[in-house]
Amino acid sequence: MGNESGEWIMHGMKWDNPECIHSVDEAIKYINEFGFLPLFKNDIDGFSLEERTVPEYWWSDNPEIDPWMWRAIIARRHDIVYGKFFDKKAGFISKKWLPVFANYRRDGYDFDALYDDGKAPNKHKKIMVNFMEDNADSEIYSNELKKQAGFGKDGEKGFDGAITNLMMQTYLCNCDFKKRVNKRGIEYGWDVAVYSSIEHIYGYDYVTSCYKDNPQDSWKQLVDYMHEMFPDATDKQIRKVLK
Repeated sequence: MGNESGEWIMHGMKWDNPECIHSVDEAIKYINEFGFLPLFKNDIDGFSLEERTVPEYWWSDNPEIDPWMWRAIIARRHDIVYGKFFDKKAGFISKKWLPVFANYRRDGYDFDALYDDGKAPNKHKKIMVNFMEDNADSEIYSNELKKQAGFGKDGEKGFDGAITNLMMQTYLCNCDFKKRVNKRGIEYGWDVAVYSSIEHIYGYDYVTSCYKDNPQDSWKQLVDYMHEMFPDATDKQIRKVLK
């Protein structure tokens, strides 16, 4: 998706193109086969879900054909993690590749160790305590997390940016999208992002299973794979999307 001359343009293909993805199950299969995938078009041609779908079907509110709705279905199934993982933009990482991303993006640190070493700001700690220790399996609405972590008018600033940074470090993900529920138990409004730790999806031992490797070796594994899959992609393009 790009802004061209002030107009947002979706890039994709026709329904009858053999490479077109037609359903959420096909999308899941494709993501698992490739390993990781941004949601929207980026600097590397072909490296997105957008480019393999029908542009006119986005935001049609039909879960059978709308890729925007697929992202919520995929996040909810917990087979693939979804979040802002690519240049602070949305995308998917399969179970196979998650430990490689986690080792590189975290530099081998669990969040508490990262914070204790002075490498994470206090505002990130205020968010992460809601997903650590006894809260390790929490799933929290965005608006509720903002309050619990002390962000808002008279509190911390930059909640959305902090969440994005924690996703880029693979500490958090979108585990669902749900409507809020009022005091009478009735759903209302737009769907709201629900956050959880990555460990909640795959378990701590699996997520950290590449910690034994040098983080730079994990980065090289990602870069080598991208060069194999996209021979025309430059190192600069790969760094921008995956760094």
